[in-house]
Amino acid sequence: QVQLVESGGGLVQPGGSLRLSCSASGSIFSVNFMGWYRQPPGKERELVAVIPRVGITDYAKPVKGRFTISRDNAKNTVYLQMNNLKPEDTAIYYCNIKGPAFNYWGQGTQVTVSS
Repeated sequence: QVQLVESGGGLVQPGGSLRLSCSASGSIFSVNFMGWYRQPPGKERELVAVIPRVGITDYAKPVKGRFTISRDNAKNTVYLQMNNLKPEDTAIYYCNIKGPAFNYWGQGTQVTVSS
């Protein structure tokens, strides 16, 4: 059974930075897309960033220029570097790993941006 373990969330002041990590336990092959989504309070889950195995990354407009997604294929790990955080970035952040025959989600990690 594959599990995604997230870490790195927490409370940060506006303008601060956080780095989220998500690692898959168990064997996964042919991972195509790795990504991060978030669910702000009272809102629907939304895409933050996605990185394919081959190709260019894609970011949601509100985070472009502030967030950077990266991956380590050998470790089946995806990262999200978040800089210049704003209160509107407050949400539960979920990682996602997709392949031809699977679609795994992490349990979510809380990010709160507040002074």
